[in-house]
Amino acid sequence: MRVLSFVLLLLASLPSLADTHSELYQAAGWPEQRAHFNDALTAAQERYRSSLPPAVFQALVTNSNQRFAPLAIDQRAQQSLREALADPKPALQFFQSPLGRKIVQAEVLATRRDQLARHADGLPRIEADATRRLLIRHLAQALPAEAAGAEVSLALAGVAADSLSQMLPGLFGGDSAHALLNSQRQRLMEQIGADIDNTLLHVYRELSDPELEEFVGFAQSEAGKTYYQAALTALRSGLAVGQSSADLAPAPQGI
Repeated sequence: MRVLSFVLLLLASLPSLADTHSELYQAAGWPEQRAHFNDALTAAQERYRSSLPPAVFQALVTNSNQRFAPLAIDQRAQQSLREALADPKPALQFFQSPLGRKIVQAEVLATRRDQLARHADGLPRIEADATRRLLIRHLAQALPAEAAGAEVSLALAGVAADSLSQMLPGLFGGDSAHALLNSQRQRLMEQIGADIDNTLLHVYRELSDPELEEFVGFAQSEAGKTYYQAALTALRSGLAVGQSSADLAPAPQGI
């Protein structure tokens, strides 16, 4: 009887746990960032139009639209977040706070299509005093910003490779594909890391020094470390980095 009661209690708690993860997904700005990724995907597709044969280009558009369908991205990312983040409440509490909402607004603004176009040739150099630069350095060390940027770049770059691989089986298969992916990831992280402080100074320019200090405190805390590690895993899963179209199972329903 006690076993049955425990099972019923566990089943009753599952919806609330799922709701908490969904609330965190919303509060941390994932849907807006996914929409911005899809904008970037459309732009990337157009860049390939003039450099690929028509058949390959059409395969690229079809494959990438299926792989990066908004619902599919959201489902993969949310499922991964649930698996990697046992307790979403501390992160949810932070992102629902006034500071958390301000941080999300800044991040969403920075990846908006018009902002990316405006700074296509590079971000302006941000002047800051020693205190602010130190806070930004601590933040850069705590956030997986370089890794996240690399995953987004790899996802966008992979759409052409995936289409070519489908038309020419074996072209990017085997261990060579994984080795190439890892070498590209490391190179991208190094490129992003070379200017990460100025990037973060730009993104969080509206935050005061005390707000930055509080942000750093969360990012360096156990709750923050756990969230950002889970978030990076969820980002990679959502964008299916390193997976071929054949590897992707149909997205589960009801998430």
